[in-house]
Amino acid sequence: MTSNVISMTTSASVPTGSESAMPAGGTVTDRLVEANVRYADAFSDPGMDARPVLHVAVVACMDARLDLHAALGLELGDCHTIRNAGGVVTDDVIRSLTISQRKLGTRSVVLIHHTGCGLESLTEDFRNELEAEVGQRPAWAVESFRDVDQDVRQSMQRVRTSPFVPHTDDVRGFVFDVKTGLLREVDPAS
Repeated sequence: MTSNVISMTTSASVPTGSESAMPAGGTVTDRLVEANVRYADAFSDPGMDARPVLHVAVVACMDARLDLHAALGLELGDCHTIRNAGGVVTDDVIRSLTISQRKLGTRSVVLIHHTGCGLESLTEDFRNELEAEVGQRPAWAVESFRDVDQDVRQSMQRVRTSPFVPHTDDVRGFVFDVKTGLLREVDPAS
């Protein structure tokens, strides 16, 4: 069994002072737009194109505790980042990976799930609840799971068996521990 451990950090460990940055009577979106103005004032075009320098696509959960660039030592332009609830390899993730590889030169895929994921506490009953509330059943699956390692294995398998993703020899999966910041590699064969 492979057990590589990599040290990672989360944005939660970095004080931002965001509470004081909130405009009086403003919304979170107002704060983000104001932050963009400050960013744009100091911005200069880095002269990059859309092809990632490291030829890698990272698929990860949307969880706010995962600061992927800091955690993986990545810089702007190094990778494509594809995020959704659970970091699940859905049809749309396959779509993004296909474009990433076939049109923008990536060759490696890194999948990152994490401990304490919200999908571990949901079931497909969530779709029933939504249908009862809004009168329409979602076309998508919740993709909930109980075993994070098995879900990573399933995601690796979905990438490796997709006829649309041509480069599947370097597809690796990991679990990020939200308490320690460490990445643990998941053995695809277990």
